[in-house]
This record gives sequence, C-alpha cells and structure tokens, in this order.
Amino acid sequence: MSSFLTDPQRARQLWEYGTRLLLEGQPEKAVELFTQSIALHPTAEGYTYRGWALSYLGKYEEAITECRKAIETDPDFGNPYNDIGVYLMQQGRLEEAIPWLESAKLAPRYEPRHFPYSNLGTIYERLGRIRQAIAEYKEALRIEPKHEPAKRALAKLQSSLN
Repeated sequence: MSSFLTDPQRARQLWEYGTRLLLEGQPEKAVELFTQSIALHPTAEGYTYRGWALSYLGKYEEAITECRKAIETDPDFGNPYNDIGVYLMQQGRLEEAIPWLESAKLAPRYEPRHFPYSNLGTIYERLGRIRQAIAEYKEALRIEPKHEPAKRALAKLQSSLN
C-alpha cells in the first residue's frame, strides 16, 4: 500500500514513525528514519526531528547543524529556532540561546508557541533576571494556560519576591 504514496507522503510517514520511536527511547533508530525521510523529500520537519533525535544522543552540535538546515529549508518554521535555543541552554550557553528563542517567538509557522517563552523564562531565571523571567512565564501561560512548568516556575518566583 505504501508504494502508492508520493515521496512527500512517505517522507512524512517516516518522520512520524521516527518521532514515535524517539519517544519510545530509540533515538538511533529514529535518526535512521529521519535520514530516510530527508533522502526522499527534504523538509524542515525532517531536519528538525533528526536534530531532536541527535540531541537525545548528546550530539548537540550535530543537532544544531540539523536545525540550521531546517531553517534554510523553511525559515518560517519555528521549531528549529526553539530547539537551537534549548540545545545551547543544555550546554550552559544561556546568552547565546536568547536570540534563537526570540526568533522562535516570531516564526509564522510554529506550534506550540508557548515553548520559547517558557524556555526564555528558564534562562532569565538562571541568569538572575527575575522580572524578565516572570514576564516570559506569564506570556507562556497566556498562550497555554495549562503549561505546568511555567505555572510552577512563576509561582516559585512570585513567592520569592514576597
């Protein structure tokens, strides 16, 4: 049946399956599927998800390279901007992460849009910029009121100011 799929359809099917494997704790197999997806039909999603899988393997520089390819493929897709910010954050490169997360906020095609705000809140909190952190967490919650990490962080920061 899959022989009747177009290359873009098959590519999407591969990265969706790769995502499932990644979430099931199989990043190596996921990387293979994302690579196959990109070979069939290069997309920003394929590159972004391959980067995500590489990050699970601790290969942050390779993950960032994949996200840069995603941005070249589709500059409107917000996920790779956010992901680069997260990978830099995970390496302790907080100041370097900020512009990437700011770019994710502005990307026309991006869901879930609350993530870069929450990630910036985390960065500002770690940098001791509490008021900026609070503002970012509040915006994350305006966009997605059920986002628990932002709820918890905001409550902690607000109570520390009292």
